[in-house]
Amino acid sequence: MTRFTDRSRSVLPGTLRPSRAIVITTALVAGLVTGCSSAPAAQQAPAATPTAASAPATTAAPATSATGPATAPATAATATVVVIKNFLFVPEALTVAAGATVMVDNQDGANHTVIANDGSFDTGNIAGRAKGRFTAPSKPGSYPYKCAIHPLMTGTLIVT
Repeated sequence: MTRFTDRSRSVLPGTLRPSRAIVITTALVAGLVTGCSSAPAAQQAPAATPTAASAPATTAAPATSATGPATAPATAATATVVVIKNFLFVPEALTVAAGATVMVDNQDGANHTVIANDGSFDTGNIAGRAKGRFTAPSKPGSYPYKCAIHPLMTGTLIVT
């Protein structure tokens, strides 16, 4: 009986080769991980632009908040901040006054958005490690929201 060996393979005798499905799955997962981790890094350069763009918006904001400058900072410091951390909105439910400015602090490295399911507010893209904001609706009620990039991230804005 003659035994033929395949010298084109670099598998040692007695070792197992991974199945084609495992090799393909590993390649796909590596591609997804690489794609997800490199996208925010590539988009962090524009992070300076949204932050810089926030500054002019802040300049325009005092004109609207001229009715009560002492109230606006106190509210912003207490309950009108949504923090994005570890792909979660914290707090998950936030109660604010109608028309309040809600600050968003994206502490993740990835880009996120805060968009109401009914479209009543939308921060647009907030780069990783950047801040954004939106104005709460003027009509009291419960407004579910999500991240348009990561739809499993959800929260609720309760307007009083």
